[in-house]
Amino acid sequence: MSRIAVVPGSFDPVTLGHIDVIERAAGIFDQLHVLVVHNPGKTALLPIAQRVSLIQDSIAEAGIKGDILVTSWSVGLLVDYCTDVGASVLVKGIRSQVDVAYETPMAIVNRDLAGVETVFMLPDPAHTHVSSSLVRQVASLGGDVRPYVPTPVADYLQTPR
Repeated sequence: MSRIAVVPGSFDPVTLGHIDVIERAAGIFDQLHVLVVHNPGKTALLPIAQRVSLIQDSIAEAGIKGDILVTSWSVGLLVDYCTDVGASVLVKGIRSQVDVAYETPMAIVNRDLAGVETVFMLPDPAHTHVSSSLVRQVASLGGDVRPYVPTPVADYLQTPR
């Protein structure tokens, strides 16, 4: 029996902290689904298809090995996706106690609804201060985001449109 996990997030944009969590989760699970989800509480910078593409490019750049599928989901509950693909685990990156407080009720509900467990994974300490919203703000003001994001993301964000 395969151990299938889902790493969900808005990934707007994907950061080095996200890539760190994805790489370590890929080493634990037989199959990993990196799932770009729509968060109605946030105004997106990047279209979902662009986020999927940047995650794929960033995983390739990092040389992450494993059975990894990058896709998106925008209709229904996250646990519905998990059930559809046979995943029994969600992997969530946690940077601080604020993240724990936010994620814990969702983890309990996901377990109650569909028996899907949540594993909290800490990123490398070098990335705990970085969030996608911080990267968006730095990029929007013309700052250098290269210390915080994979090269494909930095190149995309810093290319004039």
